[in-house]
Amino acid sequence: QVQLVESGGGLVQPGGSLRLSCAASGSIFSINNMGWYRQAPGKQRELVADITGRGNTYYADSVKGRFTISRDNAKNTVYLQMNSLKPEDTAVYYCRVLTGEIHWGQGTQVTVSS
Repeated sequence: QVQLVESGGGLVQPGGSLRLSCAASGSIFSINNMGWYRQAPGKQRELVADITGRGNTYYADSVKGRFTISRDNAKNTVYLQMNSLKPEDTAVYYCRVLTGEIHWGQGTQVTVSS
C-alpha cells in the first residue's frame, strides 16, 4: 500500500516558475529512484528528470538548465523546481517512485500560457 500525492501544478505565464512535489506514504521499506514524467496532449509520455537513491540526477535535454529535481528521503518526497517555463512545457506531470515495484502519482496539470 503505497500512495503518491502530487501537488504544485497550475497556470503560469511563460518565463514563470512552479515547484511540484510528490509525497509517498504507506508501506514503504525503501525508495530507490524517483522521477518526473510528463505527457502532453497527443504525445507519448516522456521522462523529464530522475534522481537515484545515491543522488545522481538525469534531465531531458529540453529542460536542462531550467528544471531541478531533488528529494527529501526523511519525508519520502521528491520535488521538481521548474524555472523559465515555456509553452511547450505544458503537460500533465506524473511522479514515479521505485521501491520493489513501480508506483505512479495521480498527475498534476501544468499549463504555460501567454
